[in-house]
Amino acid sequence: MAVLRHFNRAWSQRVGVLEESFLGSGRPLGPSRMLFEIGPDGIGVRQLRERLGLDAGYVSRLLRNLEREGLVTTSPDGEDARRRSATLTAAGREAWSDLEQRSDDVARRIVEPLPPSQRVRLAEALRTADALMRAATAELVEVELSSPPARAALSAYFAELDLRFPGGFDPGAQDPDAYRPPRGRFIVALSDGGVVACGAVQQLSAGIAEIKRMWVDPEWRGRGLAGRMLRKLESLAAADGNTVVRLDTNPTLTDAIAMYRRAGYAEIPRYNDNPYAGHWFEKVL
Repeated sequence: MAVLRHFNRAWSQRVGVLEESFLGSGRPLGPSRMLFEIGPDGIGVRQLRERLGLDAGYVSRLLRNLEREGLVTTSPDGEDARRRSATLTAAGREAWSDLEQRSDDVARRIVEPLPPSQRVRLAEALRTADALMRAATAELVEVELSSPPARAALSAYFAELDLRFPGGFDPGAQDPDAYRPPRGRFIVALSDGGVVACGAVQQLSAGIAEIKRMWVDPEWRGRGLAGRMLRKLESLAAADGNTVVRLDTNPTLTDAIAMYRRAGYAEIPRYNDNPYAGHWFEKVL
């Protein structure tokens, strides 16, 4: 905790976050970051809110200020008129390029005093810190199985299983109520507006729940996100009155098997007819 707080203070001071004019651009950090996220290609306002983790009112105020400066325009989304998109004007693109150059200049000034070997060490440390911070702050959200985040996660999950299982994988028909209370729940992990993990829990019998659909985006593995998802699902199962959780997995998923064992799951005899399963586990909550 102390190390993180010290780093936050040192970093925010050195990159100009505390200055009224961020990077000497004439704008504070908020609208500057908004310009950066809109970027040359534009972005949906809803996606902008999700990516920055800001409430709708604050995003609207920032956009209005940028529109008054002549840097941004907002218009109905081409695919859904109920939604709006933000696009940079010609002046906005110039301001965006100026911010990019100023950011590069600051980064260059920070690393210039370091010898090449220390620059490599700094880059590796920051890359690791960024990955772990994103995993630690990913938001675990309960969603409907039919929601876009759930569909995106399951599509990626099923595609990976189809590649990894020797005979491929067929998920079969999906029951839309399988992971809906009171029968179950479906959780996704969101970071910067994107889906990076998912998991589900469903009721097997009185006092016994089953964990299903555990998946983490390959680029996010090794950061503790799978463990977070597993603990979240266990807590939901316990909150619903269960004292035992079970799960099954395929023998090819060796990392998952190792994680379940570390988390206190004991191997048990087959308890279902899943044709893709080769290991069955149980844990007393």
